[in-house]
Amino acid sequence: MPYAKTATGDLFYTVNRGPAGNPALVLVHGAGGTRLHWPAALRRLPGATVYTLDLPGHGRSAGPGRDTIGAYARAVAAFLDTVRVERAVVVGHSMGGAIAMTLALDFAARVAGLVLVATGARLRVAPAILEGIRSDFEGTAGLITRFAWAAEAPPRLTSLGRQALLEAGPDVLLGDFTACDRFDVMEHLGGIAAPTLVIAGSADQLTTLKYARFLAENIAGAHLTIIEGAGHMVMLERPAEVAGAVQDWLT
Repeated sequence: MPYAKTATGDLFYTVNRGPAGNPALVLVHGAGGTRLHWPAALRRLPGATVYTLDLPGHGRSAGPGRDTIGAYARAVAAFLDTVRVERAVVVGHSMGGAIAMTLALDFAARVAGLVLVATGARLRVAPAILEGIRSDFEGTAGLITRFAWAAEAPPRLTSLGRQALLEAGPDVLLGDFTACDRFDVMEHLGGIAAPTLVIAGSADQLTTLKYARFLAENIAGAHLTIIEGAGHMVMLERPAEVAGAVQDWLT
């Protein structure tokens, strides 16, 4: 499994190569996540070349993490340079969706399409969460976990989700949530020209359906897919449905 030695640091990634000539997909995880927040159904999407990376400071990538969405977007753009992908469909979950939208606005020539999963044009974070990461990291990681998953999600998945947040550590998680809290492109969505698919879980408590509907209504030509009963971690809760939605949209 390779590292991309970019101008902004070494990024760990995996790649599943599909037929030549098809657009590449780049999967960008959310706050406190890693490449493993993407299920195999998406990492190995049939017919596509799929890159799945750990953002700076996450998983097996070099640190530190960042505290602005713009800095993460520049890191992903540097990754595309290193792996020699001229244009990609950027698939982003939550904070990764914010990164994807920023790429579409600031690096439009590099973005062939967007898949925005459980995200929004603005991602404000409750001050109690930001303070809790500083003062009671383990307790706050548990609180975030309770809101991130649907009530029907298997306990094994929610336990792994909490462990992933703890492994990210307080510094990286605080940087990620600070980046989310500062993010706001509500007035700029009309500048996104890339074809866009928006995917949302109907039971998402962190980015509720109004976030997804706002994206779909304000990005020209965007298509909205709602996964009934799924929470914020929709791609892990319902991997086959999410992968199917992406596959159908691509074709």
